[in-house]
Amino acid sequence: MKVTHAGQPVTLTVDHLYVAGWTGRDAAAVQHHIDELAALGVAPPSQVPLYYRVSNGLLTQSDLIEVQGEGSSGEVEPLLIQQDGTLWLGLASDHTDRDLEVYSVAASKQACAKPMAREVWAFDAVKDRLDELQLLCEIEEGGEWVTYQEGTLAAIRPLAELLSGSGLGGNAAMLCGTLGARGGVRPAARYRMSLSDPKTGEAIRLDYAVRVLPIVA
Repeated sequence: MKVTHAGQPVTLTVDHLYVAGWTGRDAAAVQHHIDELAALGVAPPSQVPLYYRVSNGLLTQSDLIEVQGEGSSGEVEPLLIQQDGTLWLGLASDHTDRDLEVYSVAASKQACAKPMAREVWAFDAVKDRLDELQLLCEIEEGGEWVTYQEGTLAAIRPLAELLSGSGLGGNAAMLCGTLGARGGVRPAARYRMSLSDPKTGEAIRLDYAVRVLPIVA
């Protein structure tokens, strides 16, 4: 896939795709969420964090994805891509089928495309200030843009720690976890996301729309 770095084109190959789950840095909060989901019938993870393997074909740069039914939603997440000994930092959405999640979290991760931004940063250029980087997700709701998720990477386990635990190899990418949703997790027809660096004022941006397909039986 084609991306840009500092205005220059970069070609990245992603043969293996992972979604890191349960990556919150506050262990008590993570356990509370696990308990909440367990009460709804969602099986707890076998370990924390947990690395879900999904099809590399789910990663997309399309500004429109199609989903089955009304029960899916996106999540703003940092994206790590490793290729030829170089580690890149990007932005992606772990769009997930929430209805399917009740039956299998792993299956819910595989059910939807994962939109990614068209720009990346060199990981080494920002690794000393990762906790300062800011994530933002806005959704279109009632004809207006509403802040859905907002916070810094300090809320997520250190990316180097997630990278080490995942065993991520070459030509591989990993979505690294997300932030809590304001007003609760819910679907939306359009998303605007960003990963910004307060030191430089630069930002990676991702916008996409969702087309809902009917569920027929």
